[in-house]
Amino acid sequence: MSTKVADESTKLIFRRTNAKVGRHVAVCPENSSMKHLAYGRIILNQTLSSVQFDVDERETGLICLAGEAQIQVAGVTTDLSRYDAIYAPRDSRFEISTDSSVDFAEFSADVAKHYPLQIVRYQEIIKDPGLCFRAGGPTCTRQLHMMLAKNIEAGRLVAGFTYSDPGNWTSWPPHEHSELLEELYVYFDMPAPAFAVQLVYNDTEDPEVAAIVRDGDAVLMPRGYHPNVSVPGHRVGFLWAMAAHEEQKGRLFGVVNVQPGFQDAPSGLEAGRK
Repeated sequence: MSTKVADESTKLIFRRTNAKVGRHVAVCPENSSMKHLAYGRIILNQTLSSVQFDVDERETGLICLAGEAQIQVAGVTTDLSRYDAIYAPRDSRFEISTDSSVDFAEFSADVAKHYPLQIVRYQEIIKDPGLCFRAGGPTCTRQLHMMLAKNIEAGRLVAGFTYSDPGNWTSWPPHEHSELLEELYVYFDMPAPAFAVQLVYNDTEDPEVAAIVRDGDAVLMPRGYHPNVSVPGHRVGFLWAMAAHEEQKGRLFGVVNVQPGFQDAPSGLEAGRK
């Protein structure tokens, strides 16, 4: 395997992105290979119970991973709890507060147009078989939740989360969609000692990423096949977020190229296609 010298523009793994209280943007076009997509974490508790920020030209989606909070944005006030999500248009200002604690994943992408504010309730998602579904077969079974996908109007962003069955592969068969979208994974709800192995490669003999990943880590997939596998006895949980290279037109879920040699197995994403 060749030795790769990483700089900020080629860095593909960001560790422990959930380690700090407050709002912290871990990945953005300025510090990574992403051209449009950014990811951050908003963690509030009794030591810091509120935060305000402007999103400027970036459409922004939040997915609540734990706790609950009140959000004011685009003239609307709402409460979000675990696995609820919200999409806000560019040029918005967020005001977030909690009486207890909350953990949000924040995803954003630059857009030219304004799209409407939209609130997504997890309890509604799990009732829709086109937004919450199981995919895969033996040894590669997982549950997908499409939180900010075909159910909302947006410019570039697509986001949701996946849980594997313990010891199973996900993103299988290996597939990629780099002509349409860039992507990143954020691993969550994986308490120690749980871990997974993430691969990102164009060539299996010289993978860009072959790494152990744990709760709070993020891996970028600007291009390449990107399967992962959880360890026996533990599931892998990860948020996935994508940004279309072409605003609106390229915002397609489940349109993938399967790695040659594995085409006989369906991607498992058919139910979620737009």
